[in-house]
Amino acid sequence: MAVDLGDLGAFVAVARANGFREAARVSGGSASALSEAVRRLEAQLGVRLLNRTTRSVVATEAGAGLLARLGPALTEMEAALDVVNGFREKPAGSLKLNVPVSVARLVMPQIVAPFLNAFPDIVLEIIAEDSFVDVLAAGCDAGIRYDERLDQDMVAVPIGPRRQRFATAASPAYLDARGRPEHPRDLLEHACLRGRFASGVMPAWEFDRDGEVVRIDPKGPLVVRPAGAIELAIDAAVRGLGIIHLFEDWLRPELDRGALEPVLEEWWESFPGPFLYYPGRRLVPAPLRAFIDFVKAQQ
Repeated sequence: MAVDLGDLGAFVAVARANGFREAARVSGGSASALSEAVRRLEAQLGVRLLNRTTRSVVATEAGAGLLARLGPALTEMEAALDVVNGFREKPAGSLKLNVPVSVARLVMPQIVAPFLNAFPDIVLEIIAEDSFVDVLAAGCDAGIRYDERLDQDMVAVPIGPRRQRFATAASPAYLDARGRPEHPRDLLEHACLRGRFASGVMPAWEFDRDGEVVRIDPKGPLVVRPAGAIELAIDAAVRGLGIIHLFEDWLRPELDRGALEPVLEEWWESFPGPFLYYPGRRLVPAPLRAFIDFVKAQQ
């Protein structure tokens, strides 16, 4: 059965985006053209691939099965065609990255503008979220995560600072009123401002001094989801609501201006910086290859 590859691509785009409008926004096409392509494909195959309502578009069992087999194949085909891009003077096309919120806030600002200035024909799309995703299934070219969250079959390239620290801090007014902790376990008697990931996990606070590791689960009056409310937690700490534990670079502006005071600095945990990762068993699209080379040159 001869099936139009454009119709197959339209189906994959809509199924991944869970909607015609979102797929049109990502692909740069029109929702009506995508809808017509999917209808044409369903008519040719004789089976419904997408369940459509006014609020959502969800793959049927048949559609999900087709997507599972078709998505990687189309991705490989796009990558193979993109080899031609390597013969251009400057690579062109789109590059989609999935990154943690902390990386979007603390690492990418030093990279994005210089990269896009060097490669003006590349369109960079960044999705910031803290959950670990299958980058190919999510329609991304690559992702950025920390070492402990990388799959073993991925190629990993260092990006950004190679050492980072978690910092603990509070406002001078809070510490004057409640006292200054001398050991991490003292934090159990303090008001602590916590973060909870979208998965529901509230990570413990970990400290390290001379090989002694201490993990605690403190309590406090405020819990935020890092993806959208970190600045709120920092503001709460500045206003004296409690003690905060976060990336040092995120707190550095407030530490430098004295709005926050370091707490237990000799216990601050150090850890390796993030990695750009991508599947090693596929052809690398030219925009991604340009980004990899650019990142390597900055190390």
